[in-house]
Amino acid sequence: MTAVAPPRVGFVVFDGVTMLDASGPAEVLHQSGKLGHPYELVLVSPRGGPVTTANGLTLTGTVTAADAGPVHTVVVAGGDLLAQQPPEETLLSTTRALTDHAARVTSVCTGAFVLAELGLLDGRSATTHWRQAATLARRYPRVRVEPDAIHVRDGRFVTSAGISAGIDLALALVEDDHGAAVARDVARELVVFMQRPGGQSQFSAATTTPPPRTDPLRSLIASVLADPAADHSLPAMAATAAVSTRHLTRLFRTELGTTPARWVERVRLDRAQHLLLEGHSVTSAAHHSGLGTDETLRRAFARHLDTTPTHYRSRFASTRGHASTP
Repeated sequence: MTAVAPPRVGFVVFDGVTMLDASGPAEVLHQSGKLGHPYELVLVSPRGGPVTTANGLTLTGTVTAADAGPVHTVVVAGGDLLAQQPPEETLLSTTRALTDHAARVTSVCTGAFVLAELGLLDGRSATTHWRQAATLARRYPRVRVEPDAIHVRDGRFVTSAGISAGIDLALALVEDDHGAAVARDVARELVVFMQRPGGQSQFSAATTTPPPRTDPLRSLIASVLADPAADHSLPAMAATAAVSTRHLTRLFRTELGTTPARWVERVRLDRAQHLLLEGHSVTSAAHHSGLGTDETLRRAFARHLDTTPTHYRSRFASTRGHASTP
């Protein structure tokens, strides 16, 4: 019986590349190989030879596209310069040569700018590092930029957010090729979260909330984040902060740019998303997140995520563990 050759994965790198954009996904695929599901990895650069990464370390053993041969999957790594100016023609021609016949084309972080410059993302949905999403959308108006996603799949193209999101991307590729169980095993070996779903926000309400300047608001926010399902009505929060309801509303407007109710809803929605991905039912997620009812949860999902809880869970929960649903 003839052995099946492992899929060849070409990593496009260049001087100034962000090292983790390449090394993170490469390590995921390497660990998959150690578990019996190998990939053949090849580093490809415009000129071949050593490549100096953004942190000053050197990648050796890169080859040109002509010497790389055909690849099944392309991973275009990112680098700061890609968002600051159009990619060099040598990088574009290298990427074009690899992607023309690849079954799967992916990018990490600002690597999406290379694919967009080649026109490969025209009419497609894509993402990149949150800091560069507006630039990508402005420079390439034919690309439907999803600025808040971890990774986005559109046909044979998969783009991911910044830096560590390349690990999530690679875990998704392993799942595509070998199933969710193998992806979970790789995640365990790397001691990382089971693949964050592509549609999960790059940030939670906790990380997008600006640090409050006043002590009462700082303590209140910590309290809500610690237990989103508790009573966080306006009077209850005002009592916790030891201020009037009017003053609390003013603090939220001044320091966070929103209302107490809207902020609490976003925190609870974050919690509900995690509960659904852990295997909770819609009813359980609504109850334990503090949103209360199935209908309230559905409305929050529609308002903030433009989807339903059931569709969100079915689409993104495949590499999550399953919790009991009390």
